Amino acid sequence: MTTLQRKPENPIAHLTPEDIEAIGRELDALRDEIVASRGERDARYIRRVISTQRRLELASRAVLLVSIFPPAWLLGTAGLSVAKILENMEIGHNVMHGQWDWMRDPKIHSTTWEWDNASPSEQWKHSHNELHHTYTNVIGKDNDLGYGIMRVDEQQRWSPIHLGQPLWNFVNACFFEYGIAAYDLELGKNLKTKKRRQSPQFKERLKQVRRKIGKQLLKDYGVHPALSALTGSWLTTIAANATANLVRNLWTHSVIMCGHFPEGVETFERTSIEGETRGEWYLRQMLGSANIDGNRAMHIMTGNLSYQIEHHLFPDLPSNRYQEIAPQIRDLFQRYGLSYTSGSLPRQVGSAWYKVFRLSLPNRGEAKALADGPRPVSGRKVKATRWQRPVTETPVTATEPVAAPVAVNS
Repeated sequence: MTTLQRKPENPIAHLTPEDIEAIGRELDALRDEIVASRGERDARYIRRVISTQRRLELASRAVLLVSIFPPAWLLGTAGLSVAKILENMEIGHNVMHGQWDWMRDPKIHSTTWEWDNASPSEQWKHSHNELHHTYTNVIGKDNDLGYGIMRVDEQQRWSPIHLGQPLWNFVNACFFEYGIAAYDLELGKNLKTKKRRQSPQFKERLKQVRRKIGKQLLKDYGVHPALSALTGSWLTTIAANATANLVRNLWTHSVIMCGHFPEGVETFERTSIEGETRGEWYLRQMLGSANIDGNRAMHIMTGNLSYQIEHHLFPDLPSNRYQEIAPQIRDLFQRYGLSYTSGSLPRQVGSAWYKVFRLSLPNRGEAKALADGPRPVSGRKVKATRWQRPVTETPVTATEPVAAPVAVNS
């Protein structure tokens, strides 16, 4: 992976500015069509998923009351793991995106939902909905790209500390909910200086995170084990909760890595988004995301983030509609000569981890030449856009810059 602007073969060199804006208009029309068709079947879907998740969690915790018996421990732990994944992925993530706000149900609304996670929902919505979805895969702007702890592109300067990034990526995966809480706090940046550490805003946000983590620990390692104490299962219940949280964290981390880090996914330089139009924003989402192939159950377990491309194009549309529109999005890619990046879960996970290891080492061969040399300009000559201009040119400012369509209350 290297920034799009430095690739020897630019994958969008064949597109004119008119093509890009035509893509934007077509995607706007598709979005309007889905918005107009939202209705009872969508409401039934999310209510059914929430009901199923809650019943599964309740049943699993009931089984864990006798988790001193190995079969009960295995059954209860497996059920609790699935319940936690469903709550975080298909429910929490999507509800907090505002995908179901149009229902006007105060119990299933982005402003009221608090999820089973260490990160407070308000802080997560800011870092994810407002920042990540606005600056998708823009190096230095999108902190989801490597979470500030990894080298994610050949253009980033290598140092010996990067040799350890496979290890801390694995540690981050195991404790992912806490990594996300630290990331939402911008902990590294805010601890650097006394002024930032003493900031009232930072102190208040830190207090919120501590309070949320305390509630999570009390629930999983205090209240529920205490209920199991009468059957002598308190210790095995603690182990079951720890295992379920670990499984949830590893699964979530893997799904997110597959969406933005496999081979075929593009990264972008900061200057490429100056004055970005709506069509260009859409195109960056298309090129900066990747899908996971699988069956319906797998898609639900990923929160339909297996349709990461569709999600990044339309983050506030109901997640159950992504599978429906995916063929139309794939057709759009084909008609405009773009690569629709998708693959099986093992393939995408393997590709993402291979990149983690590769970028932990210094650049070699072609990658080194690209990183050290001037930016190439390739492809047939067309009217240049910011993504196609050489670095020496001043970026063009669009006459009508358009903000990215994040969670919208319809």
